[in-house]
Amino acid sequence: MSNKSINSRIIHSSLFRVIRREFGRIANSWVLIFVTLIGPALSFLLVAWMFSAAVVRDLPITLVDFDHTQLSAKIARMVDATPAVNIVHQSASLGEANSLMLKGESEAVLYIPEGLEKQVQKGMQTELALYINNTNVVKGGVIQSQMVTTLSTISAGIKVQAMIKKGLQPSEAIQRAVPVKPDVHLLFNPFGNYAYFLMMGLLPLLAVVFIFLGTAYAIGIEMKEGTSELWILEAENSTTVAILGKLIPYMLLFFVNLMVMNILLIRVMGTPLNGSLGMILLSEFLLILAYQSMALLFLTFTANLRLTLSLGSAYTMMALTFSGLTFPAMGMALVARIFSFIFPYTFWLKIFLSQSMRGEPIHEALMPLLLLLPFILLGVIAIPSFKNRWKDESWQTRD
Repeated sequence: MSNKSINSRIIHSSLFRVIRREFGRIANSWVLIFVTLIGPALSFLLVAWMFSAAVVRDLPITLVDFDHTQLSAKIARMVDATPAVNIVHQSASLGEANSLMLKGESEAVLYIPEGLEKQVQKGMQTELALYINNTNVVKGGVIQSQMVTTLSTISAGIKVQAMIKKGLQPSEAIQRAVPVKPDVHLLFNPFGNYAYFLMMGLLPLLAVVFIFLGTAYAIGIEMKEGTSELWILEAENSTTVAILGKLIPYMLLFFVNLMVMNILLIRVMGTPLNGSLGMILLSEFLLILAYQSMALLFLTFTANLRLTLSLGSAYTMMALTFSGLTFPAMGMALVARIFSFIFPYTFWLKIFLSQSMRGEPIHEALMPLLLLLPFILLGVIAIPSFKNRWKDESWQTRD
């Protein structure tokens, strides 16, 4: 038997022992069980429950009606019938309505001035005032969009009725009231479903937080508790085998977590899957490896478990801010756009959006897929340096 064959057998045997040892450590550690199974599952279910309504509905608004006519009552009924808003207060003054908004009991105020119906009957131009609390941009945007659409419809209807009374045919009256009719096509998320928008960003973000912190803790606790010598002995003194055997169990468990995430997004929440599921699964596998590699890199530079967990929490959570999901990357400052490249999450999100919502050809996802590889390479490069950390006593003395 050749030396090469013997060495291969030793590596496979030692790798299996390290993997078996790590599964045993997971089974006997509530912390590891939580970060690999319980924590991700609970966080996924919590976020799914939070956004189960899918769209924004029944935002409270206040009506201030100084006209008290059939027209103002009709306007109030149509506004209240709008799914996104609900008239929960009717105030006698703008001051009272403003007080309700400041207390957080109302998100907008619709003001109907006195004499509205008389001015409309005379064919005079009149205005309705809408005051919106835009502190929350999402709620403010929804209210503005829905209210403008509703009030524009009411206005067009009044114009049509006035022209019909003047002898015009209904079809001609409609054409004159709405001379330019926009033909709007909402692509990829036509129902304005916030579950599609936010859950596909938040669920993977939670996943990468657990991937990074779980990996860092699993490796760092060996140094912290002084069990690293037993770990390296199982690997026949091979740093590469030790690291690989340590990471494989977590890689498999985290991949199961991402499968649960996919089921929640695609099967339960109904997120469209218009592209390649295979590309999505491949990107998720590389995403796990990328964040495991970054956890190893952080540990190598800090030689401090607590510091790595603190830095890792900030590093993983910041990814959503710079990913371009909540604020368009093209609108960011150049420094911010450059900064977004240090997060594997940024590139994975492009792949997921490309292959789920937009249904782009697979080749459009190849470049962001390849850009996940440098993060994995950084972890590979860190392995030789990490070898010098095995017996570093500072692991046990640092908090």
